[in-house]
Amino acid sequence: MSGFRTIGSPQQRRQLLQVARETSEQVLGAAKREAPEAPSIKGRFGGAFVTFWNNKALRGCVGTFAPTTDINATIQDVTKASLKDPRFASDPITAAELKDLEIEISILSDPEPADDPASLIPGRHGIVVRRGMQSGCFLPKVATERDWSAEEFLSNCCTMKAGLAADAWREPDTEVLLFEAEVFSESQFA
Repeated sequence: MSGFRTIGSPQQRRQLLQVARETSEQVLGAAKREAPEAPSIKGRFGGAFVTFWNNKALRGCVGTFAPTTDINATIQDVTKASLKDPRFASDPITAAELKDLEIEISILSDPEPADDPASLIPGRHGIVVRRGMQSGCFLPKVATERDWSAEEFLSNCCTMKAGLAADAWREPDTEVLLFEAEVFSESQFA
Protein backbone atom coordinates (compact mmCIF):
# COMPACT_ATOMS: atom_id res chain seq x y z
CA MET A 1 0.00 0.00 0.00
CA SER A 2 1.45 3.33 -0.93
CA GLY A 3 2.08 5.99 1.65
CA PHE A 4 1.74 3.76 4.72
CA ARG A 5 3.33 5.71 7.54
CA THR A 6 3.77 3.89 10.84
CA ILE A 7 4.50 5.18 14.32
CA GLY A 8 8.24 4.79 14.48
CA SER A 9 9.17 4.20 18.09
CA PRO A 10 7.77 2.43 21.15
CA GLN A 11 7.99 5.76 22.99
CA GLN A 12 5.71 7.41 20.41
CA ARG A 13 3.22 4.53 20.69
CA ARG A 14 3.18 4.90 24.48
CA GLN A 15 2.68 8.66 24.10
CA LEU A 16 -0.32 8.20 21.81
CA LEU A 17 -1.84 5.62 24.18
CA GLN A 18 -1.35 8.12 27.01
CA VAL A 19 -3.08 10.80 24.93
CA ALA A 20 -6.05 8.45 24.46
CA ARG A 21 -6.09 7.52 28.18
CA GLU A 22 -5.87 11.13 29.38
CA THR A 23 -8.43 12.31 26.83
CA SER A 24 -10.80 9.60 28.14
CA GLU A 25 -10.22 10.73 31.73
CA GLN A 26 -10.93 14.35 30.76
CA VAL A 27 -14.14 13.47 28.88
CA LEU A 28 -15.48 11.20 31.63
CA GLY A 29 -14.55 13.55 34.47
CA ALA A 30 -11.94 11.18 35.91
CA ALA A 31 -8.96 13.40 35.07
CA LYS A 32 -6.11 13.33 37.52
CA ARG A 33 -3.94 15.79 35.63
CA GLU A 34 -3.86 18.44 32.94
CA ALA A 35 -4.69 17.71 29.32
CA PRO A 36 -2.18 15.43 27.61
CA GLU A 37 1.04 16.84 26.22
CA ALA A 38 1.06 16.45 22.46
CA PRO A 39 3.75 14.08 21.23
CA SER A 40 5.83 15.37 18.36
CA ILE A 41 5.09 12.83 15.64
CA LYS A 42 5.59 14.11 12.14
CA GLY A 43 4.22 12.67 8.94
CA ARG A 44 1.03 11.98 7.07
CA PHE A 45 -1.27 9.20 8.25
CA GLY A 46 -4.32 7.66 6.60
CA GLY A 47 -6.48 7.92 9.73
CA ALA A 48 -6.88 6.10 13.03
CA PHE A 49 -9.23 4.07 15.22
CA VAL A 50 -9.36 3.89 19.02
CA THR A 51 -10.83 0.76 20.58
CA PHE A 52 -11.80 0.12 24.19
CA TRP A 53 -11.75 -3.45 25.55
CA ASN A 54 -12.98 -4.83 28.86
CA ASN A 55 -11.11 -8.13 28.89
CA LYS A 56 -12.12 -9.42 25.45
CA ALA A 57 -15.44 -7.59 25.34
CA LEU A 58 -15.65 -4.66 22.96
CA ARG A 59 -16.79 -1.44 24.70
CA GLY A 60 -16.24 1.08 21.92
CA CYS A 61 -14.49 1.44 18.59
CA VAL A 62 -14.69 4.48 16.35
CA GLY A 63 -12.26 5.92 13.87
CA THR A 64 -11.70 8.00 10.81
CA PHE A 65 -10.24 7.42 7.37
CA ALA A 66 -9.56 11.13 6.98
CA PRO A 67 -5.86 11.66 6.22
CA THR A 68 -4.05 13.67 8.85
CA THR A 69 -0.70 15.20 9.60
CA ASP A 70 -1.78 15.86 13.22
CA ILE A 71 -2.06 12.33 14.60
CA ASN A 72 -2.31 13.65 18.17
CA ALA A 73 -5.49 15.63 17.41
CA THR A 74 -6.91 12.69 15.45
CA ILE A 75 -6.34 10.33 18.40
CA GLN A 76 -8.07 12.82 20.72
CA ASP A 77 -11.04 13.15 18.35
CA VAL A 78 -11.56 9.43 17.75
CA THR A 79 -11.08 8.68 21.47
CA LYS A 80 -13.95 11.03 22.27
CA ALA A 81 -16.10 9.44 19.55
CA SER A 82 -15.25 5.91 20.69
CA LEU A 83 -16.36 6.72 24.23
CA LYS A 84 -19.75 7.52 22.69
CA ASP A 85 -19.90 4.54 20.30
CA PRO A 86 -23.62 4.39 19.40
CA ARG A 87 -23.61 0.59 19.71
CA PHE A 88 -23.21 1.09 23.47
CA ALA A 89 -25.61 4.03 23.91
CA SER A 90 -27.66 2.10 26.49
CA ASP A 91 -24.52 1.02 28.39
CA PRO A 92 -21.88 3.73 27.88
CA ILE A 93 -18.38 3.67 29.29
CA THR A 94 -18.27 5.33 32.71
CA ALA A 95 -15.47 6.97 34.69
CA ALA A 96 -15.60 4.07 37.18
CA GLU A 97 -15.17 1.50 34.40
CA LEU A 98 -12.32 3.33 32.67
CA LYS A 99 -9.61 1.93 34.99
CA ASP A 100 -10.58 -1.61 33.88
CA LEU A 101 -10.45 -0.87 30.16
CA GLU A 102 -7.57 -1.43 27.79
CA ILE A 103 -7.04 1.05 24.97
CA GLU A 104 -5.93 -0.07 21.53
CA ILE A 105 -4.94 2.26 18.70
CA SER A 106 -4.92 1.42 14.98
CA ILE A 107 -2.98 3.78 12.69
CA LEU A 108 -4.23 3.37 9.12
CA SER A 109 -2.80 3.59 5.64
CA ASP A 110 -4.79 5.40 2.98
CA PRO A 111 -7.56 3.12 1.66
CA GLU A 112 -6.96 2.19 -1.97
CA PRO A 113 -9.40 0.75 -4.51
CA ALA A 114 -9.13 -3.02 -4.88
CA ASP A 115 -8.95 -4.31 -8.45
CA ASP A 116 -9.57 -7.83 -7.18
CA PRO A 117 -11.11 -7.66 -3.69
CA ALA A 118 -10.88 -11.43 -3.17
CA SER A 119 -7.08 -11.19 -3.39
CA LEU A 120 -6.93 -9.36 -0.06
CA ILE A 121 -4.83 -10.97 2.65
CA PRO A 122 -6.90 -11.62 5.81
CA GLY A 123 -5.15 -10.14 8.83
CA ARG A 124 -3.08 -7.77 6.71
CA HIS A 125 -5.79 -5.84 4.88
CA GLY A 126 -8.78 -4.05 6.29
CA ILE A 127 -11.71 -3.23 4.06
CA VAL A 128 -14.16 -0.48 3.30
CA VAL A 129 -17.22 -1.44 1.26
CA ARG A 130 -19.32 1.38 -0.25
CA ARG A 131 -22.32 1.67 -2.50
CA GLY A 132 -24.20 4.94 -2.65
CA MET A 133 -24.96 6.08 0.90
CA GLN A 134 -24.28 2.64 2.38
CA SER A 135 -20.85 1.77 3.68
CA GLY A 136 -19.07 -0.33 6.24
CA CYS A 137 -15.57 -1.26 7.29
CA PHE A 138 -13.62 -3.89 9.18
CA LEU A 139 -10.15 -3.46 10.64
CA PRO A 140 -7.65 -6.11 9.44
CA LYS A 141 -7.64 -8.14 12.66
CA VAL A 142 -11.37 -8.91 12.43
CA ALA A 143 -10.70 -11.51 9.73
CA THR A 144 -8.13 -13.38 11.81
CA GLU A 145 -10.10 -13.09 15.07
CA ARG A 146 -13.08 -14.74 13.38
CA ASP A 147 -11.05 -17.06 11.16
CA TRP A 148 -12.66 -15.72 7.98
CA SER A 149 -11.41 -16.25 4.45
CA ALA A 150 -11.10 -13.22 2.17
CA GLU A 151 -14.54 -13.90 0.70
CA GLU A 152 -16.14 -14.34 4.14
CA PHE A 153 -14.51 -11.11 5.27
CA LEU A 154 -15.94 -9.23 2.28
CA SER A 155 -19.40 -10.82 2.53
CA ASN A 156 -19.68 -10.19 6.26
CA CYS A 157 -18.64 -6.57 5.84
CA CYS A 158 -21.36 -6.17 3.22
CA THR A 159 -24.09 -7.67 5.42
CA MET A 160 -22.99 -6.76 8.94
CA LYS A 161 -21.61 -3.27 8.35
CA ALA A 162 -22.87 -1.85 5.05
CA GLY A 163 -26.38 -3.32 5.04
CA LEU A 164 -25.87 -4.82 1.59
CA ALA A 165 -26.36 -8.30 0.16
CA ALA A 166 -23.53 -10.73 0.96
CA ASP A 167 -22.26 -10.80 -2.62
CA ALA A 168 -22.55 -7.02 -3.20
CA TRP A 169 -18.75 -6.72 -3.12
CA ARG A 170 -18.67 -8.57 -6.46
CA GLU A 171 -20.91 -6.03 -8.19
CA PRO A 172 -19.39 -3.23 -10.30
CA ASP A 173 -21.33 -0.45 -8.56
CA THR A 174 -19.88 -1.44 -5.18
CA GLU A 175 -16.52 0.08 -4.28
CA VAL A 176 -14.11 -2.00 -2.20
CA LEU A 177 -11.09 -0.29 -0.68
CA LEU A 178 -8.20 -1.98 1.11
CA PHE A 179 -6.00 -0.53 3.84
CA GLU A 180 -3.42 -1.66 6.38
CA ALA A 181 -3.16 -0.86 10.06
CA GLU A 182 -0.43 -0.66 12.67
CA VAL A 183 -2.06 -1.79 15.92
CA PHE A 184 -0.72 -1.31 19.44
CA SER A 185 -2.31 -1.42 22.90
CA GLU A 186 -1.62 -0.61 26.51
CA SER A 187 -0.98 -4.25 27.42
CA GLN A 188 2.10 -4.20 25.18
CA PHE A 189 3.67 -1.64 27.51
CA ALA A 190 2.47 -2.95 30.89
